[in-house]
Amino acid sequence: MAYRKLGRDTSARRALLRSILTSFFAHGRIETTEAKAKEISGLADELITLAKRGDLHARRQVLAFLLDEDVVKKLFDTIAPKYADRQGGYTRVLKLGPRKGDAAPMAIIELV
Repeated sequence: MAYRKLGRDTSARRALLRSILTSFFAHGRIETTEAKAKEISGLADELITLAKRGDLHARRQVLAFLLDEDVVKKLFDTIAPKYADRQGGYTRVLKLGPRKGDAAPMAIIELV
């Protein structure tokens, strides 16, 4: 299987991932379910790699995915230069215990 469906149709899944990634880059660390954390880890790495290029086309590609222009500016100006000499693996997923309400496995995803 190429990706996790997360119990949603395509448009709802895309909207969810865009929202989570925008929050992730705004705060640098978020707590979510394990499946969502694993799914956005690869997407976050792709966006950081685009931001490392730093050209106008890359900025427009990232703007087409993320929801907030201020977050895109932060990604290009502060986050991407930190990883200029790193070849990948920009995120870390730390597993937490189950969520109290429904026992869903929780995780923290953060920038390395």
